[in-house]
Amino acid sequence: MPYVITRSCCNDASCVPVCPVNCIHPTPDEPDYRTAEMLYIDPDVCVECGACMDVCPVSAIAPDYELPESMERYEQINARYYLDPEHADYPQTPNAPRHREWDGTWEGPLRVAVVGSGPSACYVAEELLGTRGLDVQVDMFERLPVPFGLVRYGVAPDHQDTKVVADSFASLFRRSGFRIFLNVEVGRDVTFDQLQERYHAVVFAVGATRDRRLGVEGEELPGSHAATEFVGWYNGHPDHADRTFDLSGERAVIVGNGNVALDVARVLTADVAVLEQSDIADHALEALRSSRIREVVVVGRRGPAEAAYTTPELLGLLATRGVHVRVEGADPAAISAADDIARLKVEVLGEAAASEPRPGDRTITLRFLASPTAVLGEDRVTGVRLAVNELVDEAGRMAARPTGVTEELGCDLLLRSVGYYGEPIPGLPFDSDRGVVPNSEGKVVDPEGSWSGRAYVAGWIKRGPSGVIGTNKLCAQETVTALLRDVRDGVVGPELAESADIAEILPEHLDAAAWKRIDRHERAAGRPAGRPRVKQVRVDDLIAVGRNDG
Repeated sequence: MPYVITRSCCNDASCVPVCPVNCIHPTPDEPDYRTAEMLYIDPDVCVECGACMDVCPVSAIAPDYELPESMERYEQINARYYLDPEHADYPQTPNAPRHREWDGTWEGPLRVAVVGSGPSACYVAEELLGTRGLDVQVDMFERLPVPFGLVRYGVAPDHQDTKVVADSFASLFRRSGFRIFLNVEVGRDVTFDQLQERYHAVVFAVGATRDRRLGVEGEELPGSHAATEFVGWYNGHPDHADRTFDLSGERAVIVGNGNVALDVARVLTADVAVLEQSDIADHALEALRSSRIREVVVVGRRGPAEAAYTTPELLGLLATRGVHVRVEGADPAAISAADDIARLKVEVLGEAAASEPRPGDRTITLRFLASPTAVLGEDRVTGVRLAVNELVDEAGRMAARPTGVTEELGCDLLLRSVGYYGEPIPGLPFDSDRGVVPNSEGKVVDPEGSWSGRAYVAGWIKRGPSGVIGTNKLCAQETVTALLRDVRDGVVGPELAESADIAEILPEHLDAAAWKRIDRHERAAGRPAGRPRVKQVRVDDLIAVGRNDG
C-alpha cells in the first residue's frame, strides 16, 4: 500500500532525495514548489519502501493503512494531485542524494555569523556545515535565552507534530564547527561592525516581527490587538507574556484569513482538555479555561477561492473537537476556482457549509467578501463596521471592490491578522514599502543594486512573510549559494580585522549547554501532567535555569 503525506508536512523536502523512484512532488527544482501547500506522494509510483517516512522531520508521512480517521482525507488529496494534467508527467528517474560540494580554494576555516535561530537560520547553518570540502565555522546569535524562533513561539500549541521539527534543528548543536550564543541581541550586546570584524560573512535570518495595521478608525481602542501579540501570549513568548486579553464576551473577530488567523480561531474555541495536553503557556491556559467566547468570526476581504490559508490548515480547523464551522458571505457551491488547490479549498468549504452543528458546539464563522472600515466603541471595542465586497477581475487577478453596503458586527475582542512586516536592521539598507532588506538571491544590496558589505539575508527578512517552515530551506540554499559564490570569486576575502573570539565580549551569553538545561527543565515540568513541556515565559527565569541558578 502507498505512503501518504498528511497535514503537518513542512515542505522542507527532506523526503525527496531519499525516494528511490522520485514519486514525491513538487521537488525544490520544479516551478510549482514555491507555491505548493504541501508535498504529495504519487500512489501509482510509490514502492512502499518507507524511506521518506524515516527522514520526515515532522512525522507527516504514514502508510495508508495506518492513517488515523482524521487524516484519511489525505489519501485522496495525494492521489488527486496527480490527476491534474499539469502534474501527470513528472519524471520518474531516481533522485540523486543532494550534497553541496565546494569547488573553490580557501585558506583556513570560513567563519560565518548567523543572526537568528528560527527555521531559516537553522537551515542556513545546516547548508554551510554540510558543504563538503570546505571547513566552515558557524556562530549563531539569538536575542532570547532559547532558540528556534517561530517553531517555539509561532506554531500553535495543538500542532505538536509540527513543533517536532525543532528536534532536527537541535542536532546542529552537536555538530563540529557550530556554536550558539543565546541571550545576545545584535545592536545591543554586539554591533554589526563587530561581527564583520570577526566573520567573513554575516547572515541575518531575523524574520518579520512587526504586524501590519488595518489603517481604520478605532484600531487603537482597548480590545483591539495584533494577532501576533495573541500568538506570542498563548505560546509563552517573553515579549508578550504580560499581555491581557478580554475573553469575557461571547464573540471575537479576526481580520485576515491566513493560517495564523485559523490558528487563533482554533485556540480561542478549542476544548481546554486538548490544550491541557500541549505546551501552551500556563497563563493562557488559565485565561482560556474561564473564556466566555462562543463564536469567532474570521473576516476575509476576498472569496473562498482566494483565501490565504492552506487546505491542510482548513482541514485541521474542521477537525477541531466541539467546533462547528460556518461559511458566510459567499456560496462555495457557486464558485468556479481556477486551479486545483483553490478548487479543493472551495470543495472542503462546501462540505463545511452543508454541515450541521452539534449540541454545545462553539462556532467559527468564515466570513468572506468583507473588509473592516472602522472599529466601533468609545472606551473599548464593541464591534466592527464591515464593507461588503464583490470580486472583480483586474488583469487576471480577482480583487475585492466595495459594493457600498456596510454591516456592523458586535464583538468584544478584535484581532488583526493581515500580515507581518520586517524591522530595519542597523547598518543595512531597508525597503520600507515591503518590510524586507533589499537583496539579490540573498546577498544584501542597496536600492541601486550594489553594496559593499559582506552581509546576507534569509527567511522572511529576505522575501517577506510567505511560505511554511520548509519553504525556508530552499530560501537558505539560495542564500548560501550566493555566499559561497562570493567566497569562490574572491568577493569575500580571507582577511579579518579582528582575530579575538567573539565570546570575550559577550560574557552574559548562554550556550548550547544552557539551552539543554532549559529544555530538560521544561520537559520535566510537563511530564507529571502528560504535557510535552511547561514553558518558562520570563527572560530572568530562563536565564536562571540555563545557568543552573534556580
